[in-house]
Amino acid sequence: MVGRPRRVNITSFQPRHIPFESSSFIRVMGEPWSDIVAHLRSQRLLAPQSLQDRLLNLADPKSVIEAAGALNLSGGMLTASMLDEMIAHAGGVGGQGPAPTAVNDVIAQPAEDLARTIAPLAEPEPVDLLLRNNLPDWSDADFSMHASDAASDITVHYDITGNSTTEGKMTDITACFNDRLQSIRKLIIQNSNLPRKHQEISRLLAEYSRYQGYDNKAVAIGLVNEPRYTKNGHLMWGLEDETGEMTCLLTKRSGEDRDRAHEQILEAGLMPDDVMGVSGTFSQTGDVFYVDDLHFPLETKHQKVSADAGVSVAFLSDIHVGSKTFLEAQWHKMVRWFHTDPLAKTIKYLILSGDCVDGVGIYPGQDKELAIPDLFAQYSEFARLLELLPEWVECLMLPGNHDAVRPAEPQPTFEKDIQQDYNTTTFVGNPCDFSLHGVRLLSYHGKSIDDFVAGLRTVTYADPVEAMREMLRRRHLAPQWGGKTPLSPEPEDGLVIREVPDIFVTGHVHGHECLDFRGTTLVCSSTWQDQTSYQRMLGFQPKPCMLTIINLKSHKSISIPFA
Repeated sequence: MVGRPRRVNITSFQPRHIPFESSSFIRVMGEPWSDIVAHLRSQRLLAPQSLQDRLLNLADPKSVIEAAGALNLSGGMLTASMLDEMIAHAGGVGGQGPAPTAVNDVIAQPAEDLARTIAPLAEPEPVDLLLRNNLPDWSDADFSMHASDAASDITVHYDITGNSTTEGKMTDITACFNDRLQSIRKLIIQNSNLPRKHQEISRLLAEYSRYQGYDNKAVAIGLVNEPRYTKNGHLMWGLEDETGEMTCLLTKRSGEDRDRAHEQILEAGLMPDDVMGVSGTFSQTGDVFYVDDLHFPLETKHQKVSADAGVSVAFLSDIHVGSKTFLEAQWHKMVRWFHTDPLAKTIKYLILSGDCVDGVGIYPGQDKELAIPDLFAQYSEFARLLELLPEWVECLMLPGNHDAVRPAEPQPTFEKDIQQDYNTTTFVGNPCDFSLHGVRLLSYHGKSIDDFVAGLRTVTYADPVEAMREMLRRRHLAPQWGGKTPLSPEPEDGLVIREVPDIFVTGHVHGHECLDFRGTTLVCSSTWQDQTSYQRMLGFQPKPCMLTIINLKSHKSISIPFA
């Protein structure tokens, strides 16, 4: 048990019995591990094994751990960089104690001195059982209902399955972009504080001389075309609607003219095919439109809906069954947790956001990294793994870029011959807009995160949630045509976020995060695959085996580690 001191027989104590990496029981100062765990629990933090020695050697661990609250670091897995910040914030009062005593130094001491430095023989105080085997603590009031006591309540608002009508013709592409422009234009008018009514670009160009004074701004809404930076660091792009196109320029400002919102856009950039509004004035010749303000379609704050039933929903993605790096032992560890932990009994739904199998022929040389080389055998094995979960858990599964569906998004769901092995699973397309007990969820595998990383300078794979924020700001999941994400030109653009969700979940990048953004809970679902050879080459470290759980009534969230 973590926190239980080791009993040592001094007379028979031999150097070879002490592993050099284990210094917690020859510590001279600090608090017992059970007390440190209690401090961590108060901040809703988990500490990995790699940080145990550092925490044990803190002179005042309580002060250091309490600094997490002041730094807004509470909740989740503690990292080395977080611990460094907490120690610095504590002002040295909780700084590191002396280094652990070397083994040879301990052996050289008299037996009676050694007995005083090794953990005492007395039984420690019992670890609080609410910690549940050192997993994050939770309140019964926040997770208030057993899943078996609630009837299933799933309402699908949008799913491309059975509704795809495109033939891939130019008329389909035109219809798709027209629908995108018209839909998001309405949202910009509804949610943005436009200084005046927008006008068609062709009319503005014809009357540009009217809009050259500071008090007579013009407003236009259109699609972004070829965003680029000038040599002076200004941002330039074309803005296009159904009637024409004009050149827009957002300049860097200094002094009193600086604007934080403008600086953020200049820092990040724009995505090709974004729909946005601009207000400003024309140059003397009318060939450049100087942008004073930009207008996006997301409202300032979304009000979450709370379910009447206090059941919970859990999130996973990128299981990659069939790969040699699929973490099967950790899967069975999670299954045992589902059958034994009180929190698991509140989980009514499990959302699986794509790439549940590794697939076949997805990338060159994949066959060398497959433990199950047959595609249908991969799906059958995943069905078997889902059958191990308790009967009260209902799964909702959508495809990703590794699955046996068309690559173009939006993606219809799996064929019937794949679905036949699954008993308690609802199959939907990618993305899917649906409600659970009235709470609106948007689940998207997240392939377009690759485009956001390539297109916006502030989005990285280390922080994929920033891409999710940008999707919500734009009210579109994959704006760029012809990028890394193949798109299907449906007459109705299925990737427009027509209703702001209460919970927005993605996967794809093998990260993990759960946080709030303007009233929407963002979930970057964890993977169940270890680091691949490609990730190792890139120096990317995934965050596997984290089960994110959100209660539909309280909207409280918790993440359970199984790695």
